[in-house]
Amino acid sequence: MMVKIAITASEAQSAQRALERLEARYTPVAAEDADVIVALGGDGFMLQTLHSTMHLDTPVYGMNCGTVGFLMNEFQEDGLRDRLNQAAEEVINPLRMTALGADGEMHHALAINEVSMLRAGPQAAKLQVSVDGRVRMEELVCDGVLLSTPAGSTAYNYSARGPILPIGSDVLALTAMAAFRPRRWRGALLPKSAKVRIDVLEPEKRPVMSDADSRSAGNVLWVEIASEPSINHRILFDPGHGLEERLLREQFT
Repeated sequence: MMVKIAITASEAQSAQRALERLEARYTPVAAEDADVIVALGGDGFMLQTLHSTMHLDTPVYGMNCGTVGFLMNEFQEDGLRDRLNQAAEEVINPLRMTALGADGEMHHALAINEVSMLRAGPQAAKLQVSVDGRVRMEELVCDGVLLSTPAGSTAYNYSARGPILPIGSDVLALTAMAAFRPRRWRGALLPKSAKVRIDVLEPEKRPVMSDADSRSAGNVLWVEIASEPSINHRILFDPGHGLEERLLREQFT
């Protein structure tokens, strides 16, 4: 099968050099006409590509020209079409964030990895956490808190000592960063269907910003987060190197 390929690359020199070589060899088409979009870069660029092409319902195959590359495949110039034909597909749903700013402005964003709330001043944030309309934690004093998808569980969530979630587990991870009160609270596992609301207590004294995959909103009063099942991000991996295998491997290193 002759797969029609669109190729996009980050601004990094390594990705741009790879782009030149692949364009000369594979005669790419526009993303709107492609069967597969090939993204060259790191995980950040992969997220950017998934966000910008989600209206196309076209799978994205990443090749690592960055650092970590958790969502990427190994870069190889040879045999690209064969690799695409043999690739396994993973489908993930993003999180939808709605946030109210202190200035009255509403902010909306989608996050493939996580939605986070971080202190924006010298004092720790003071937050109230509700799940499905019920207050579960009256007061959480911390540097921040995040809600992560399985795909994002090895990113910021894992650095904050949150759990790694298997793909397809229909679970989200709610993880605190440097929790001061309750001091031993490490977070919670929530069903994928959960609707989470986080209210900022004492927002003038303890300002908080929100972030959805690096799309930031400063000085927010509350944030509501829920999975968005109507949006499917299709990611392709070489056989044996899909997200499921990577998540397992990460837990034994």
